[in-house]
Amino acid sequence: MDELVERVDGQDRVLGVVSRREAIRKGWLHRVAVTVCRDDRGRTLVHRRSEQVSRFPGLYEVEVGGATNVGESYEQAAERELAEELGIRALPRLLFTFINRSGLSPHWLGVHEAVVPDAVVPDPDEVAWHGWLTEPELGSALLAWRFTPDSHEAFCRYLARSSQS
Repeated sequence: MDELVERVDGQDRVLGVVSRREAIRKGWLHRVAVTVCRDDRGRTLVHRRSEQVSRFPGLYEVEVGGATNVGESYEQAAERELAEELGIRALPRLLFTFINRSGLSPHWLGVHEAVVPDAVVPDPDEVAWHGWLTEPELGSALLAWRFTPDSHEAFCRYLARSSQS
């Protein structure tokens, strides 16, 4: 069964409920929530997607996340995804949203940040590998490894926002 998502407009207002597969196939805007996870030492969690996932198998990501369910806020989706993918409870903080046109189809992307314990227990069906990278290590990885389109776009915006703070 394909997951249901809310189709939204250019102002992020709900238009109706559709299957995620249909939203992607028809290029309809829908919502996705991701979280940049940092530990108490300032390192960033990076993971490689399992080869079994349907979207971008084997690619690396700087964020953890997924589509928001019907009736779910960006924050609720981000919190749920952290529990599902990393086995942790955390309260991610929404930093910004934007229409992301990279990846499979356009979507509203809610980018969050959370400080999480470094002892995460990733779901092996979702995550094949994970590691905590310092800023210089992450900079090198972003140039050398194959990351999902969302990771590049969202993380560049995240870094730009962080440098303004």
